[in-house]
Amino acid sequence: MKKLKYLDKEEKELAESLENEEWISNLTKKEKRKYEEYASLNLKKHKRINIQMTERDLMRIQAKAVEEGIPYQSLISRLIHKYNEGKIFIK
Repeated sequence: MKKLKYLDKEEKELAESLENEEWISNLTKKEKRKYEEYASLNLKKHKRINIQMTERDLMRIQAKAVEEGIPYQSLISRLIHKYNEGKIFIK
């Protein structure tokens, strides 16, 4: 298993049990196909965008991404996704 610094003990145990295939699905074949289709559509629909921001903002985002252990582009993408899901708000 990859070492993931940001997981707590319980999350690491869950990840290990998942990787060891200790989980058994109770989905019907129809449900499984439906969720596989949803996942497939989400994974294929990545689009590249260009944005302009101040150098200061970019440096701060890059520093936060280093703290989280992820690429800064992924951090920006996650922020946009959370905003779209209504999990963060801009006043």
